[in-house]
Amino acid sequence: MWKDFKEFAFKGNVVDLAVAVVIGAAFSAIVTSLVENMITPIIGIMMNGIDFSNLSITYKSATINYGLFIQSIVDFFIVAGSIFLFIRLLMKFKRKREEDPVEEVLEVNAQEELLKEIRDLLKAQRNNQK
Repeated sequence: MWKDFKEFAFKGNVVDLAVAVVIGAAFSAIVTSLVENMITPIIGIMMNGIDFSNLSITYKSATINYGLFIQSIVDFFIVAGSIFLFIRLLMKFKRKREEDPVEEVLEVNAQEELLKEIRDLLKAQRNNQK
């Protein structure tokens, strides 16, 4: 059982997935900070200081903070858009790198070169006989 677990845990796919999760969490923290500290205040300025987070309805002892829900939706779209643009930029660089022309040098071995010479000589001989 221990052997099977080691094979599973140390396969390349599992380790790659773990690294992706850690990097994704770090990237999420960066994007969340960008949204909360830079983008949301700019949007607030553009919308004449409207702050959705303070909107709520109180009925008896219950408070429904629908403004926080609206703010979460706005944050989601901003985060999703940021991640989309980042991934699109990465894919653009990847495609550009793949499209760079790679000059292929065909190596011809000695046998092929000799066969080509024999072919050319036979063609020349045939043309001279006609």
